[in-house]
Amino acid sequence: MYDMIVIGGGPAGMTAALYGLRNGKSVLVLEKAGFGGQITHSPQVENIPGFASLSGNEFADKFLEQILAQGAEVELETAAEVLDEGDRKIVRTEEGNTFEGRTVILATGVKHRMTGLPGEEELVGNSISFCAVCDGDFYKGKTVAVVGGGNSALQEAILLAGKCKEVIVVQDLDFFTGEQRLQEILFAKPNVRTMTGMRLEGYLRKDGELTGLQVRKTATGETSEIPCDGVFLAIGLIPENEPYRALAELDERGYFASGEDCRTKTRGIFCAGDCRRKNVRQVTTATADGAVAALAACRYLDGQE
Repeated sequence: MYDMIVIGGGPAGMTAALYGLRNGKSVLVLEKAGFGGQITHSPQVENIPGFASLSGNEFADKFLEQILAQGAEVELETAAEVLDEGDRKIVRTEEGNTFEGRTVILATGVKHRMTGLPGEEELVGNSISFCAVCDGDFYKGKTVAVVGGGNSALQEAILLAGKCKEVIVVQDLDFFTGEQRLQEILFAKPNVRTMTGMRLEGYLRKDGELTGLQVRKTATGETSEIPCDGVFLAIGLIPENEPYRALAELDERGYFASGEDCRTKTRGIFCAGDCRRKNVRQVTTATADGAVAALAACRYLDGQE
């Protein structure tokens, strides 16, 4: 039986593992796809303290090496359910295996909602981005499109407008759903152009590189092309917390409804990272959650609460 089972191998999960290990606990990390989470989509990251620049994959590799050197055990398996049996938690995976732990940290992360258009997966991390804070500097003096019309899209576009030659905001509805104040700030910028009632139909490429977007006017069916150097998708995030609803309360959007203490309604089960309800989702806030959750789990294990 492990002292701590961490579900998710992104920055929050690996930080939780590190803090558990440094406190003398045995730790298993279950990751369903690849260690690092969403940050691996970024070819260059410049907002991690202590590193002028490194790729998301480099960061993930270094982090994984660190926790392995500290004694973490890792398994590439997908957690299917967690059962609470008091002092014993049972994690069953889709692969048919069962693991037992005294505590569980849910660091399940989120996935960015994508359009599913042909060629999209190949462009992610190259010309398609999800985070202006992370990747906006790569497009200084260039033209970018932001796809979406909610608060996240407007905030991304505002940040990009301060860096890029032109920002084109493409919204499939005939209106923007983001806050009025954000709309006022964005639309006042001279290098911002908006296109409402436009549905993204495809990515234009030449020699494998993105050259623009093909869009369709929903009212008329007319198609047109938008030349651009990069695309920021801001059409939503998808938490994958439903399997844990019985153990941890979810908010109306499916995020764990836990505060900064990273506790859930079930003793011995904690949550950390982007899967938790929060206003800012960055690598630094994810790692902060991982530390908080792991230290709370350690206190629980040591009988201090």
